[in-house]
Amino acid sequence: MTVQWWEDYAPDWTLKTGRRTVTEYDILSFVTLVGMNEALFMDAEYIAKDTPFGRRIAPGALVFSYAEGLVIQTGHLHGSAIAFLGAEMKMQGPVYLGDTIEVNVSLAERRETSKPDRGLVTTRNRVTNQSGDAVLEYLATRMLRRRPT
Repeated sequence: MTVQWWEDYAPDWTLKTGRRTVTEYDILSFVTLVGMNEALFMDAEYIAKDTPFGRRIAPGALVFSYAEGLVIQTGHLHGSAIAFLGAEMKMQGPVYLGDTIEVNVSLAERRETSKPDRGLVTTRNRVTNQSGDAVLEYLATRMLRRRPT
């Protein structure tokens, strides 16, 4: 994909990412790496008998991280992104072991800044599973470069 400069974000701008299947290795590595060592993610017996899920789920933080990775992998921010400024997010459903996720991105807002070489873009990122069910939605705000003259 070509670089998307601040000016390229029209009101009808959209993007669909590639997909990624969440594996047991992904979940266990992530929770161990970041210290989320709790029964909800680590204890298969507890998950099966004592949770409403009945099977292993991915932490929301992992789903968000993979979603951002899928967005970055499109290449549209390579060379234009200056900073990730923040996100507002809401989990909408569980991501289970073996689920495949993708992200549908659309423009929510584009604003100028006081500096003429950059602007702010907020996108609505809707993460869905292989059945098309929404599992996470978040607004991501980034500072982007304007098109070079």
